Amino acid sequence: MNIKGSVTVTSSAPSTGDSVPDTVPARWAPDLADSNHTAEVTKHLDNVLPALESLRSQSGRLAGWGTELAKRLLAGQRLLAAGNGGSAAEAQHLTAELVGRFDDERAPFSAISLHAESSAVTALSNDYGYEEVFARQVRAHGRAGDVLLLLSTSGRSPNLLKAVRAAKERGITTWALTGAGPNPLADSCDQAVTVEAISANAQEGHLIAIHAVCRAFDAEVAKRAGSGPHSYGARQP
Repeated sequence: MNIKGSVTVTSSAPSTGDSVPDTVPARWAPDLADSNHTAEVTKHLDNVLPALESLRSQSGRLAGWGTELAKRLLAGQRLLAAGNGGSAAEAQHLTAELVGRFDDERAPFSAISLHAESSAVTALSNDYGYEEVFARQVRAHGRAGDVLLLLSTSGRSPNLLKAVRAAKERGITTWALTGAGPNPLADSCDQAVTVEAISANAQEGHLIAIHAVCRAFDAEVAKRAGSGPHSYGARQP
């Protein structure tokens, strides 16, 4: 049975006066005849394919990011990364790969997730407003020649757009990893990879993009170390 309208959701929570909908939009309405919701899962998995194809069409840019990032970090520059919500988790995944390792052993590299500084984030939000929470950290940590990578499925987060402006003041290169374009964040950064898919699948595509960048990053590090294609530097003590 297909549900054409909206499904009413009852709640015992008191009204707060905010415009929170009390119905499920029709596009979210499940097929109640499918007790395991297999169709919904299959549809979600099918929607990953456009995200993957979008990334494949931009593989050259992803490779270029990994190569350029390796050159800069090997020269002593730093990666700054930020996002909100799930995009924050994706950004932090990337910085962990660089400070730690991706596949094989190699030297650690300087990479900071700005949203992970919980005391700074809450202090800056309290004192300057959430829109300034990343911009002020960019001004504190960023130096000319660094890279700022910002992740957003919408590409419209005000705090990320302000971080771009702060980066440009400091001569920091700005890259955006977003959902479908065009969008303000992609347009304002020096370079962008836009994942042409619905929001949830675009965010899944971001993790694939991050791993692709890491592949190119490690390959360039290995090349500059004069090692083979499957060895990424000497094991650290």
